[in-house]
Amino acid sequence: MIGIASDHAGFKIKDEIINYLESLNYEVKDYGTYTEESTDYPIYAFKIGEAVKNKEISKGILICNTGIGMSIACNKIKGISCAKADNIEEAILSRKHNNSNVLALSSLKNIEDLKKIVKTYLETDFSNEERHIRRIEEINKYEC
Repeated sequence: MIGIASDHAGFKIKDEIINYLESLNYEVKDYGTYTEESTDYPIYAFKIGEAVKNKEISKGILICNTGIGMSIACNKIKGISCAKADNIEEAILSRKHNNSNVLALSSLKNIEDLKKIVKTYLETDFSNEERHIRRIEEINKYEC
């Protein structure tokens, strides 16, 4: 199951991404927000991060104005690797090299580009190369 959340800036894009993922036969759980009323993005970043950490969902998608705030907040959760991706190459590398489990997106991007980024992210597996495993382990050892 894929979890998705946004703040008010990503609300409309979130609904479009949910519809797109469902058309690809993904099961999607919406963690909010459910309106365009101003809200604080960390609330939703923490919801997705905790859901991934607790294995309620396999991967998460976060959407805010730039994707940066969501990524910063979500990465505060132990065991979470949230990557902010603006293009397909970044989505691929965040999975292949970093084994990220949450994707952060900017609502400022074109919806068709975002759909391609999301699809690529979800279809890309971790490489399991020793050098990438070693680097991830270094990060995990440092994590508080």
